[in-house]
Amino acid sequence: MIDIQTLLIYAIPVLFAITVHETAHGWVASLLGDHSARMLGRLTLNPIKHIDLVGTLVVPAFLYFTAGFIFGWAKPVPINYRALRSPKQDMLWVAIAGPVSNFIMAAAWLITLFMAMNIGSQFLADMAQVGIQINLLLAVLNLLPLPPLDGGRVVSSLLPPKLAYQYDQLEPYGLFILLGLLFLGIFQSVILPIVKFIQQWAYTLVGLI
Repeated sequence: MIDIQTLLIYAIPVLFAITVHETAHGWVASLLGDHSARMLGRLTLNPIKHIDLVGTLVVPAFLYFTAGFIFGWAKPVPINYRALRSPKQDMLWVAIAGPVSNFIMAAAWLITLFMAMNIGSQFLADMAQVGIQINLLLAVLNLLPLPPLDGGRVVSSLLPPKLAYQYDQLEPYGLFILLGLLFLGIFQSVILPIVKFIQQWAYTLVGLI
């Protein structure tokens, strides 16, 4: 049975990761002309506003106990791309905001880990290591060039209109394609090695290795 301390070590970084990720999308969209998220009260760090019952709770738990890895999603922040000042160009910045926020949070957790090691707080150090890993995982996973992931929207924004339209037709099947790829081992063979490389580089950078 998981104790409260272990639950906090995992729950706090995960909730921050998905909350800031979604808020970043809405914040950048608002800067570029679409105020949908702001009007619906989604520009908030309150995790309750971003939790999706299936994506945040049911699917991660099911995958953890059946496949040995965790994958999930938060409730997407509403984006009206037609309200953006330059819809095709601005879509790139709105999409990339989520992964960038995760890289920034990974850096913040890295600083926290450095401080925790210096003051001798094992609890904080464990939480920081989870924070680093979960944010790197979310960033790398979301950068996969597959709609509706952020990487897919970045690719769509860079393609000519006709090709972008054809590429976007994958979106209704994107989640199923992704789950299939995860079960076929893309997590272990592609995503995890990239995450481990970035993590080792970051640890070396601050002298933790």
